[in-house]
Amino acid sequence: MSDALNYLLKARPEALGHYFAFLKDAGKHLDPKTRNLISVITKVHAQTERGLRQYLRRALREGCTAVEVLDALLMAFPALGLAKIIWAVDIILAMNLPEFQPEALASLAPGPGQWRDVMDSTDIESGEVTRTECEGRGLFVYHDKTAFQVYDSHCPHQSTDITQLAIEGTTLTCPKHQWAFDVKSGDCIKNGNSPLKRIKSKVVEGRLLAFW
Repeated sequence: MSDALNYLLKARPEALGHYFAFLKDAGKHLDPKTRNLISVITKVHAQTERGLRQYLRRALREGCTAVEVLDALLMAFPALGLAKIIWAVDIILAMNLPEFQPEALASLAPGPGQWRDVMDSTDIESGEVTRTECEGRGLFVYHDKTAFQVYDSHCPHQSTDITQLAIEGTTLTCPKHQWAFDVKSGDCIKNGNSPLKRIKSKVVEGRLLAFW
């Protein structure tokens, strides 16, 4: 918070208390990620650098990805204008966050869209989950009888690439902030609120294919 806001909190705590209560109540039906992402936009609009840094970290902590932040800034273009968006991106780059590095963004960018050969469908037993690589992309594959679930290996929280060591039964735990996922559904079951990114898949002539 700014020095002026700190001063007002001390000088008129009863008045500012109502203001903060209003803000809390106004966002009670939003999930934490969305609420903090909106706060990022308001800080960019006001060009409050300290607030932008604070709420950007909160949004990332609550599961927001770098591309979601950038999309939100671009979607807010009618209100922000290009100058404020550039101002915000300059600050984000100066923060040197790993999520915004070119290689991290490239791993999340949509590809041309094609079916890719992942593995032999008999290489994984029913009820098992394994991590594999396909054309440079990390994947988790879960086999449940005749069905397969394929997920991107990056945690939806801060795009950490999760390793094979994170698997325990059908639970996958990101080592960075301990977000845990049920690979049968992809749902986050501990510490977070965003699911694993599921990738479309099918079996053709005994080969497991994935589409991206």
